Amino acid sequence: MERNSSDEDEEDHQHLIPQNDTRSRHREDPTNGGSSFQIEDILSRRKISLNKRYLLAAVSLTISIGLIFLFTDLRQQFSGFKVDPLSSRVKESELRALYLLRQQQVELLSIWNGTTSANSSVRVAVAKQISLNKEIQEALLSPHKTGNYSGSVVSNLYERCVKVDQKLSDRRTVEWKPRSDKFLFAICLSGQMSNHLICLEKHMFFAALLDRVLVIPSSKFDYQYDRVIDVERINTCLGRNVVVSFDQFKKSRPPHIDRFICYFSSPQLCYVDDEHIKKLKGLGVSIERKLESPWSEDIKKPSKRNVDEVQRSFKSDDDVIAIGDVFYADMEQDWVMQPGGPINHKCKTLIEPNKLILLTAQRFIQTFLGNNFIALHFRRHGFLKFCNAKAPSCFYPIPQAAECIARMVERSNGAVIYLSTDAAESETSLLQSLVVVDGKIVPLVKRPPRNSAEKWDALLYRHGIEDDSQVDAMLDKTICAMSSVFIGASGSTFTEDILRLRKDWGTSSMCDEYLCRGEEPNFIAEDE
Repeated sequence: MERNSSDEDEEDHQHLIPQNDTRSRHREDPTNGGSSFQIEDILSRRKISLNKRYLLAAVSLTISIGLIFLFTDLRQQFSGFKVDPLSSRVKESELRALYLLRQQQVELLSIWNGTTSANSSVRVAVAKQISLNKEIQEALLSPHKTGNYSGSVVSNLYERCVKVDQKLSDRRTVEWKPRSDKFLFAICLSGQMSNHLICLEKHMFFAALLDRVLVIPSSKFDYQYDRVIDVERINTCLGRNVVVSFDQFKKSRPPHIDRFICYFSSPQLCYVDDEHIKKLKGLGVSIERKLESPWSEDIKKPSKRNVDEVQRSFKSDDDVIAIGDVFYADMEQDWVMQPGGPINHKCKTLIEPNKLILLTAQRFIQTFLGNNFIALHFRRHGFLKFCNAKAPSCFYPIPQAAECIARMVERSNGAVIYLSTDAAESETSLLQSLVVVDGKIVPLVKRPPRNSAEKWDALLYRHGIEDDSQVDAMLDKTICAMSSVFIGASGSTFTEDILRLRKDWGTSSMCDEYLCRGEEPNFIAEDE
C-alpha cells in the first residue's frame, strides 16, 4: 500500500496534543552590526514615551541584578563560612539572573528594532543598555571560564536537558501467553502508517488480554509491516510465538474469521467499508458472521474502558476473531503509555524499526550529526487547515517557529538540527535563514539525495528498499528518536510515534516538547 508523503499522517484529523508555555527570544545584537529584520515604516509608530518608560525599567532591573550579586559577594567575604560557588543554590541563582538578563535583552532588542533612526537618542540609550546587559552576563559567567573551572562547568550551568527517569521498576504489565489455536486478526484502517503502528501496539494488548495469537495483516490489505519493523523479533522478546504473519496463518488453516467484533459502533461499524471487506475476501478470507459491536461507542467521543470491560465484552470461544479499528480506543492509557508498553517482555520495546533501518540511522548520525543534535519534526503539508480547525491553532508562521527553535538551541546547546519535514523548499530555506543563535546560523540538516560517494545508506540500496516511502518515514523517525532533544509537531501521530520510541529506548529528554509549546500563532488566517 503505497503512500506519497514521507510525513505520513496527513489524514489524522482527530486529536490535538495539549501544550504548555514558552516565550519569545532575542534577535540579532545591534552592537554587532545591527538588526537585519527591521520594518521601519511600521515599527516607527511606537510611542517614544513608552520606550523611555521601558528603558527606565530596564536600567532599574540591570542595577538591581548588579546590586544583588555585589551584596551576595560581600556577604560571602564577611560571613563566618564559605559558600561553594558551584553549589546548587548558587548555580540556580546564576541561572535565574542569566534568564532575567536574557529576557531583558529580548525586550531591549525589540525596542531597538521598533525605533526609527530618527529617534537617535533613544537608539543610543538602548544600545548602551544592551551592551551593559551583555557585560553583566559575561561577568556572571567569567568565574567559570577561569581558574580551576573547566569550560564544561559553564555548559553544566545551562544543563537542563537531562534524560527522563522512566521508572521502569514501577511498570504495570500483563503476561501474553496465548493459546496456540486461538487467533486475533488485527484490523487497522484509520490514517496512515504511524496510526497503524499505534493501532497494532494496542492490538497486542487486546491479544494478551484475550490469550490469543495476533495475526499481522497481509500487505495486500494493509501496509507491508516487515519492511519497517522486525515482526519476528516480537516473538523473541516474549520468548514464545505470540504473532504470526498472514501467510503463516494461511498455511496453518483455511483463512476465515469466525466473529468480526467492532470496538466502535459509530459512525461506522469497525471503521470498515465495503472496499475493505472486498479486499479481505480477495485474500481468500471468509467472514462467517456480520459485523457486530458489544457496546455503543462513538469514535469521536471514545469512553474510557478498563481491562475487565474488554475481557468481558470481547471474550469468545471462536477460534478466529477480528477486532477493529482500535486506534482511537481509550483503554487503560496508563498501561499503554508506559515505557515498553503494557506487556511483560525482555526488550526495550516490542515495535521498533528493523535492523537495516536502525543501522542506517546510526550511520547517518555518525556521518552528519554527531552525538549532540536536536531533531525537529516540522509538519507543514495539509497542516494549515487541520491546525486552524483546532483551538489553539498549531500552525506557526516561519519567523515565529524560528524563534521557538532558536530558544531550544540556546537551552540545549545543540550543535545542529536534524530536520524531518514535508515542507516546501521555500519554507525550509526561510526557516534556515532565521534560526540564528549568538549571531550564528544553526545548520538544519536533511537527508541528502543519493550519492554513490556516501556509504551511510548503502544497506538500503543493497536490500532494494531505498525508494520505499514507508522506509524513508521510519528512517526519519529513527533518527529523531536518537536525538539529544526532540521538537515535535502538536497533533501529529508521526511525532507521537517518535515520542513512543524515545520513551521506550530511554532517549527522552526533559527538554523534549512540541514546537512553540504554549504559544498561539501570532497570525491566524480566517476560515473559508
